[in-house]
Amino acid sequence: MRGPVTTPALSDSASPDRTYTERRTAAEAELRRLDAVSARYANLRAVVFTAGAAVALAVMFGRLPRMGWWAAGVALLVYIVLAVLHHQVFLREARQRQFVQLNARGLARMSRGWHDFPERGERFLSGSHLYAADLDVFGQGSVFQLMNETATRAGEERLAAWLSEPATAPEVRTRQEAARELIPRLDFRQEVCVEARTVAREKADPALFIAWAESGPALTEIQWARPVALLLPPITLTLFLLGQFELLPGWAWWVGLFAQLGVALMTRGRLQAMEERMSAGERGFVRYAPVFERVERERFEHPELRRIQGGMQRETHEPVSAHLKRFSFLYSFAELKRHQFHPLVHLFTLWDVHAMFALERWKQRHGAQVRGWFEALAELEALSCLAGLAYDRPGFVWPTLEETGPRVKAEGMGHALLDAPVLNDVSLPGPGCALLLTGSNMSGKTTLLRALGLNTVLALAGAPVCARAFSVSPVQVLTSMRVKDSLERGVSYFYAEVQRIKAVLDAAAAARGQALFLLDEILLGTNTRERQIASREVLRLLLATGASGGVTTHDLSLASLAEEYGGRVVNMHFRDHLEDGKMVFDYQLRPGVVDTTNALRVLKMAGVPVEDLPPAPARPTPGESLP
Repeated sequence: MRGPVTTPALSDSASPDRTYTERRTAAEAELRRLDAVSARYANLRAVVFTAGAAVALAVMFGRLPRMGWWAAGVALLVYIVLAVLHHQVFLREARQRQFVQLNARGLARMSRGWHDFPERGERFLSGSHLYAADLDVFGQGSVFQLMNETATRAGEERLAAWLSEPATAPEVRTRQEAARELIPRLDFRQEVCVEARTVAREKADPALFIAWAESGPALTEIQWARPVALLLPPITLTLFLLGQFELLPGWAWWVGLFAQLGVALMTRGRLQAMEERMSAGERGFVRYAPVFERVERERFEHPELRRIQGGMQRETHEPVSAHLKRFSFLYSFAELKRHQFHPLVHLFTLWDVHAMFALERWKQRHGAQVRGWFEALAELEALSCLAGLAYDRPGFVWPTLEETGPRVKAEGMGHALLDAPVLNDVSLPGPGCALLLTGSNMSGKTTLLRALGLNTVLALAGAPVCARAFSVSPVQVLTSMRVKDSLERGVSYFYAEVQRIKAVLDAAAAARGQALFLLDEILLGTNTRERQIASREVLRLLLATGASGGVTTHDLSLASLAEEYGGRVVNMHFRDHLEDGKMVFDYQLRPGVVDTTNALRVLKMAGVPVEDLPPAPARPTPGESLP
């Protein structure tokens, strides 16, 4: 076994784009070299096979002396050696293909190519989740689709869990520090991923394997068969040999053989049930030893990474890779069941009894530890995803965690999923604070809310954020943005929105005000007058819990809340202007209430023949609604 290694740090001057390009080019060159080697092995195997077959045929037809069988045997041995070496080349080719693909994915994350990644995390979406759907946490074009570089379903689920639930301040700091150590260890991160993807065609799910490992004894009822299987085949063989030397009747060994057949029939049900359950849970995990071995060899500095690495050793001095190699070795005996000669082998040796009891002993010794092994690997995969985001987005910053809140302060904050986001400053300094965002259509109000929400989610998952500086206290993010009606449930748009607002209010109260609410144009499904009254009341109820957040609106009557709440509610706005008859947006957040509208201009741009309204007053009066 190779000794511990410390992955060298990458050059600070090398950009991610350049590094991924160089690595992909190197992997492609190595793949071409291995293809040439594979072709040479294929030709050699063909030559050796042809020569051996020719010699064997010549001996059979009397063209060569019987000594020629030795030459044919040597040719067979050479062919087997070449086949084994060729298989190793195949494995190295498979690894290089994974390196090519992995670095191609890295380059895709430098542009919008990551939108084509197939794993989008839709299975983690839930209509009842408090923010995931509104903030593009999962689904097409989501932050999960951007970040996910896991190789097991357990790792995927751990990353999804971190993005779905805010961590405590100590947990966030620990994840940040561990992820920072992994950032320059690109070799390690990619090698772990490549090893895992090489051994499994599809993303492996350890859940079934864990369930089998933690299940109770499966062979208790046929425990008697173990000593019988050890004694009976040698006895049968002895009877056969004694019969051959005429020391016993020639039929004596048939007694032992029929006894073995009886044992095989009596144990068949239990052995088959165990084999089926184990095979369903295995799913390639017999070949996961190299993955754990690569993790075991890395020399970590941070205590959290050492703790994770230690979780792969626990109660024994032997590493996990050694235990999985042992499992792989034992499982290879059970796989003989798929061979056409298995029935005969099992009849003469009681093969399955030996194989299954050996695997049962492995499960009794290590089964209780298996969950911890794969949970440790899943946590390492999730941390690697945080490190990968930081590596791919060097302009992102690690947020500062505040102990008390709710509190959010961002300088130069942009949307983490946009290629070139416009940066804005946002501040919610304490409990019961709110930003009231007004602005013309398409000016950036909703994008600002999503940027604030998504960066907060990233920060509380332990990831870097899209900002020059970002500080936040642990808060529960609550959103109401993409409300949908439901014909199946008989729920109208308005009632669906009411249900969502009720869920937001309940969650804010349950969090005892430690919440960040983000509401986009709430209660659009009712008339202007009632919407104005209801919106003020909803905001009042939220602020009363101590929660802070932001609300977008076209109802200028809400602007008066800034005076009512003594500065805890702040009016901010976005605007547009005309250049050469075209609307131009700068997406810059400004203080105060907007004094421009653009609904008619947007309709005209879309080709709707609307007439202009008479000149409007310089500033809308309170109580009006902006188009």
